[in-house]
Amino acid sequence: MARIVFDLDGTLIDSAPDIHAGANALLMAEGAEPITLAEARGFVGQGAAAFIEKVRHARGIAESEQARLLAAFVQSYATLITRTRVYPGVLEALERLRDDGHRLGICTNKPLVPCNAVLAHLGLERLFEVVLAGDSLPTHKPDPAPLHAAFAALGEGPQVFVGDGEVDAETARRAKVPFLLYTEGYRKAEVASLPHAAAFSDHGALVGLVEKFGVETAG
Repeated sequence: MARIVFDLDGTLIDSAPDIHAGANALLMAEGAEPITLAEARGFVGQGAAAFIEKVRHARGIAESEQARLLAAFVQSYATLITRTRVYPGVLEALERLRDDGHRLGICTNKPLVPCNAVLAHLGLERLFEVVLAGDSLPTHKPDPAPLHAAFAALGEGPQVFVGDGEVDAETARRAKVPFLLYTEGYRKAEVASLPHAAAFSDHGALVGLVEKFGVETAG
């Protein structure tokens, strides 16, 4: 059986509406113009600090305000769960993979507290044996260390990483593991430009892809 590690935001869940609302609450308090949902989606992927940095740049807020705004955003982050939705087919795919004996984990750049909060809110936490977040280790994706740590915590077996964008593709490349690319997440680059073993737009395809690449990796 395979060890399957997933990215979270943009791969299993669409959390951009909540993150968008949280960012705009900060901007309103600063007297700045709100960002669009499309901008929020484009800013997600490299962790909370990078997200706030991009929000600041987009609205001309000084670098000296980074630490203050980041602290305020992180403080509210665990409450940003009510607009987040699981992508269609995710729950069924995860349950099937688990029932088939695969071991599942998460490797995300989202901080651990909001990560656990949204997993609990959506009823997904029961499906994962390990969660490595953006603040679980000194480094985060695309450094491969968190991904390696997630796989190690899942024991032995073939490795498969599932994600949605540039950071995940680069993480998989550095970790030298098969990468399954979900094409309907927060990806900004063209699919063809990202290294991947396979791409999919429907989570219903995951079980077959994991079986294919898990077997190939094992061989």
